[in-house]
Amino acid sequence: MTDNIKRSLRPIMFVGTGSDVGKSVITAGFCRIFKQDGFQPAPFKAQNMSLNSYVTADGLELGRAQAVQAEASGIPCLSDMNPVLLKPTSDKSSQVVLNGKPVGNQSAYEYFMANDRRELFESVKQAFDRLSGKYNPIVMEGAGSISELNLKHRDITNLRMAAHAGAATYLIGDIDRGGVFGSVYGTIALLTEEEKACMKGIIINKFRGDGRLFKDGKRMLEDLTGLPVVGILPYFRDIHIEQEDSVSLESKFKTSTSGKVNVAVVLLRRLSNFTDFARLENDSRVNLFYTSDPNEIAKADIVIIPGSKNTIDDMLFIKNNGVAKAILLAHKSGKTVIGICGGYQMLGEMIRDPHHVEGNMESVPGLGILPVSTTLQAEKTTLQCQFRFLESESASLGYEIHMGETVVTGQEKAVATLSDGRKDGYFLDDKTWGTYLHGILDNDDVIARILRPYATDNPDNQTSFQAFKEEQYDKLADLIRAHVDMELIYKTLKN
Repeated sequence: MTDNIKRSLRPIMFVGTGSDVGKSVITAGFCRIFKQDGFQPAPFKAQNMSLNSYVTADGLELGRAQAVQAEASGIPCLSDMNPVLLKPTSDKSSQVVLNGKPVGNQSAYEYFMANDRRELFESVKQAFDRLSGKYNPIVMEGAGSISELNLKHRDITNLRMAAHAGAATYLIGDIDRGGVFGSVYGTIALLTEEEKACMKGIIINKFRGDGRLFKDGKRMLEDLTGLPVVGILPYFRDIHIEQEDSVSLESKFKTSTSGKVNVAVVLLRRLSNFTDFARLENDSRVNLFYTSDPNEIAKADIVIIPGSKNTIDDMLFIKNNGVAKAILLAHKSGKTVIGICGGYQMLGEMIRDPHHVEGNMESVPGLGILPVSTTLQAEKTTLQCQFRFLESESASLGYEIHMGETVVTGQEKAVATLSDGRKDGYFLDDKTWGTYLHGILDNDDVIARILRPYATDNPDNQTSFQAFKEEQYDKLADLIRAHVDMELIYKTLKN
């Protein structure tokens, strides 16, 4: 492959027959492949709906999936990689984040039906153009299904974006959920001729068994759609890539088990940034599970209250379903109880919302475990942070995304000291503390401190969590190369 070709690849886009078909992971895999092949790729998703988010170095917010894809590309994440982020605050409304900053809350009807979609699309195209001026190729990800007929004319994410970018577009179908022929054929059949012109091929994802068994199915799909099936990716469990959103949590609804340290993450209705627990989940000493069952929380050694997009609503939720009582009993019995972000706020004495940031309720008592009190603010704090955990000498990394200001009502005992001198969180004792720092559990010093009362042996994998993630990106790239016709892919990307 010549340097001239390397400089002139057109964008590639991965779209789906529906949600959760594997677009985000496949996009990350191709980002790593292009990096390995000497390019400078960057991910792009015009609009993302997710409670998992991340913060750029300049304090802007984007979907966590694009941060993961940027990491696979070997580059820092930028808000231009995800110019529109929707963060659900209730069943009917979301906070709208545009170019990394919140611009207000809108109901689904207001967002999808309002005239400002034109302005949003212009912003999205401008973000793409800025990104494509710095990186090549741009690896784009669609959202949901590309054939939602009632929404297509307002779409700012899928094939309208592919047309603007001139992207070679590939449709992903999930064979594991069943009905792959109907979903793939129906998706293509519902496209206009202009939309079909963007499509270059099909990838069948999550195939169980020998891919050669789908030989006839491959030919049938090609005959039906007029598009080549460029790959049949196997279902895998041994490659660990962060998933996009809580739809993937269903696979994590496990229970306590013997022989391991049981870590229960409280399953909130508006749970955000569940990727905070990926490092713990992949520790061989740990059995981590999500639950809203008080009986399962009672069996855990460690209970973690995660972040929430609506802390007051989730505080009422855990009080009404018995989880709050189970957390208090766990604390009183000497088990470890940790709160992160919204969970930190819940561990305190009071949560106030005088500006009605989250709703009409102006205050709610917390669990009263930590001597802190929180007031929700209209302005969101978004920062990348370097910090030292307790008395540790080594620097750790994390990030803040919250709309609350928490003050200590007792003696100040910080969990972390940030590089700018600020103090974060409240440390009651080794088994009870809270923090605003997302990503704090990615750091080995923190994990060692948490697990010390319960596990004396070291994990099987001695590499750092960052090294572990790099290994996973490489494994994913190898899998894609083995099962996708990369030569054909590259042919469609030459301008």
